[in-house]
Amino acid sequence: MADARRRYTDDVPDEITIRLRDLCLELPDAYEERAWVGTRWMVRKRTFAHVLGVRVDDAAPSVVLSFRSAGEELETLRHVGHPFVVLGWGRDAMGLVLDAETDWGEVRELVQDSFCVLAPKKLITLVDRPSGP
Repeated sequence: MADARRRYTDDVPDEITIRLRDLCLELPDAYEERAWVGTRWMVRKRTFAHVLGVRVDDAAPSVVLSFRSAGEELETLRHVGHPFVVLGWGRDAMGLVLDAETDWGEVRELVQDSFCVLAPKKLITLVDRPSGP
């Protein structure tokens, strides 16, 4: 998706925004706001999740969740391929195409991990994350 002909849209089904809202707002001090396009969730003025439509050429838009990652997981995600995409902005930003095949348990983990990349340590300790692989 690193294409100059990309167009960003607000074409995100309400049910996807609602599911993401439920996941994101359960995190400590997280809040939602309207982004330049789409909806984003933030902690301490830093975006840890952002959902928007991405249209390439005349194709139907894909719904993409942008999130942050770090370390080995980031390197792995950069090389996995669909449904993961390198967004081309931010050294630790990744995208996940959300569609009928989406594993929402995985989305929960990605959102929590993204939150923990950006949140202060005292908030990270409040996040109930799965332990181990």
